[in-house]
Amino acid sequence: MSVSGDGFLPGIELSRVLYEEAVRPILREHFAGLRYTAARVGSGSEVLGFDTARSADHEWGPRLQLFLTPDDHARHGEDIRRSLAQRLPKQVRGWPTHFRESDDPLDASGVMERTDGPVDHRVDVLEPAGWLHRQLGLRAATARPTVREWLAMPQQRLAETTGGAVFHDGLGTLTEVRRGLEWYPEQVWRYLLACQWQRISQEEAFVGRCAEVGDDIGSAVVAARLVRDLMRLCLLLERRYAPYSKWLGSAFARLPAAGALAPSLRGALAATDHAARERHLGDAYEAVARLQNASGLIDPVDPKRRPYHSRPFLVLRAERFAHALARTVVEPELRRLPLVGGVDQWADNTDVLSRPVDCHAATDALTGGCACAPQGPVSSPAPRGAASP
Repeated sequence: MSVSGDGFLPGIELSRVLYEEAVRPILREHFAGLRYTAARVGSGSEVLGFDTARSADHEWGPRLQLFLTPDDHARHGEDIRRSLAQRLPKQVRGWPTHFRESDDPLDASGVMERTDGPVDHRVDVLEPAGWLHRQLGLRAATARPTVREWLAMPQQRLAETTGGAVFHDGLGTLTEVRRGLEWYPEQVWRYLLACQWQRISQEEAFVGRCAEVGDDIGSAVVAARLVRDLMRLCLLLERRYAPYSKWLGSAFARLPAAGALAPSLRGALAATDHAARERHLGDAYEAVARLQNASGLIDPVDPKRRPYHSRPFLVLRAERFAHALARTVVEPELRRLPLVGGVDQWADNTDVLSRPVDCHAATDALTGGCACAPQGPVSSPAPRGAASP
């Protein structure tokens, strides 16, 4: 398929057309009375609304999930798959409904292709609990996540689960699940905000320290890390799940504060000397600090930059915001955790974050499992030496 913009239809709309004009009539005629949910959720740039004509080169197109009860899935699942393979139209809105595996041996993703035979479609027939377990590692489709489960779910996966669209919810389960996962409980949110400020506090002085010893590349790398952390912090403040790196900038650009912050963030990334880097980062720190104060979650903290102890570096001393937020965390399980946060605040490995069971296991290990011993209140300051040498 062409990746030009000609005739491009956003993937969510293409999935809606697939359901309304093709899948629903087949289910109505051949599986009358069947209760099901039809949606386009899960992985895929279209679920987050970031797809473009380029997306059509792999695993994009007329795609859909059909959710059935466990009994109906066991009884009718295979029949529905076969029936759709035989009866789906060969294309919708000019886009093939048949997918073949890529010719690239290192990438077996599906590529749309016209066919004269049965359609190898991307209408996945599932049952909600199994899908939710594979998507987020949750053990039940309707249970409220525990504190540790919230911390173990990557924001990208939460965005995929709550994004996209539900076209018909005959079961009701998916709508209930999505509503419950729409955003963190307030205590978890406060804890994650504290942890994000803590991340910034741990490296903000390194921009100057690297430059002081002649390591300009190191200074630039640290500055870029801080820009990324500030962007993720802004998304947290606006109650938006942060997507993975490919779409982080696109998601940030949609925030109300992005227009005012972008020049400072770009300036920090483009700077070729420490003085410019420090100035742009300082502007960004102060702007985000004011956003935190305006949130009403904490009593206002002075948002102005200041020297880093006796060293000649101007920083925000972001731990002040981390500790102010941590003092508002009263949930007992969160209070005994260190300020490390959710899984994607301390892990940055795709092969970990894309495996929900591993995310839960790693989070349990970090937090001490169900019988974790207290590790000190989250409001206790980090040792100065952790970020000063």
